[in-house]
Amino acid sequence: MQFLLGVNYWPSRSAMYMWQRFDLGEIREDMARIRSLGLQLVRFFLRWDDFQPTPDAMDDAMLRRFDAVMQTIADAGLRAMPTLFCGHMSGVNWLPEWALDPATPHGRFRTISRGREMPHGIGDFYADPALLRAQVTFAECVGERARAHPALYAWDVGNEFSNLREPRAPDDAARWSARLTDALRSASGADVTGGTHGEDVERDRHLRPSSLAAPWSIATMHGYSVYATFTRNRLDRHAVPFYARLMQAFSGKPLLFSEFGNPECPPRATHVGDFACLNEDELAAYGDGVLRGLHRAGTIGAMWWCWADYASTLADLPPFDRAPHELRFGMIRSDGTEKPIARVLSRVAHEHWKVLDAPPPIIGEDDFYASLPQGLHALYRYYRR
Repeated sequence: MQFLLGVNYWPSRSAMYMWQRFDLGEIREDMARIRSLGLQLVRFFLRWDDFQPTPDAMDDAMLRRFDAVMQTIADAGLRAMPTLFCGHMSGVNWLPEWALDPATPHGRFRTISRGREMPHGIGDFYADPALLRAQVTFAECVGERARAHPALYAWDVGNEFSNLREPRAPDDAARWSARLTDALRSASGADVTGGTHGEDVERDRHLRPSSLAAPWSIATMHGYSVYATFTRNRLDRHAVPFYARLMQAFSGKPLLFSEFGNPECPPRATHVGDFACLNEDELAAYGDGVLRGLHRAGTIGAMWWCWADYASTLADLPPFDRAPHELRFGMIRSDGTEKPIARVLSRVAHEHWKVLDAPPPIIGEDDFYASLPQGLHALYRYYRR
């Protein structure tokens, strides 16, 4: 099996407003460039409040736009990983108003619905029957539209969904995963996964990869050195393979590392707001080191976050108004030119790495979660040795 390389995609000129400011010409040009670099897989996001205006109905115009994006990806010779119920993205929870719970404050991440900041967070989408029915409606509708589509690689049932709300218990998350996986697989015949992330293993969020990923064909994971709580520094290229080793062992499934990267620094800076960042040359060296570590860890592939830096005209809009570091994660600059990391990814893609056997686990799932939070740092020191 060949090691997959891909990229997470929002357009440079519209970012999370892609579906409202839909520009198929820009998307078509971007897909052609992604393919020309030798990448194979594109992960993109169906913003929940754009696609499902009521619990029992989908937006026809948005569905047609989804069809067009899928066809554009196919025309470019790429594979697609659509991410549903999005949900959490870049420090904001973008949610339909009908999904909000007046008894739940928005918490750490602000909620935005139809362009308005809301005081509430989402209801218990893992266990509330009405919210589950709404998600099944979404999954079945989109799944049926993409049945046997030549571009469809797998569905992602949520981007860092534990940032929307943590489940009350691991069993709630397991049942939610099983129900949506069944709906998507029945409707489309395609594989399913879910976007877990670093915080899901840095503390106990009432998720267990073994049960959450049980119905999936592959597991996925996200991780960043500048966000991790246990890394030595912002350049630590071992953190992402460490995350991979944990999630791969706990889930018992082949692992695609579906988000890695870091924010790029403005000139002569080492931080953007509260976050550390890397210059372009550091990003290229970091990306190369992480890819090699993920390959040695036996993962089936990796995806850079993200395709392009976002246009400066978006800087005053959420999420960038409070998270300026989110503007500069791209492998392509906002003027369309390539960064050194684009050349690194292209070179690795053209080397056609073969997937290696996964090494043995470094710890069991039960022992790991019982050791948190102190055990994480000790385990990382052991892993580094």
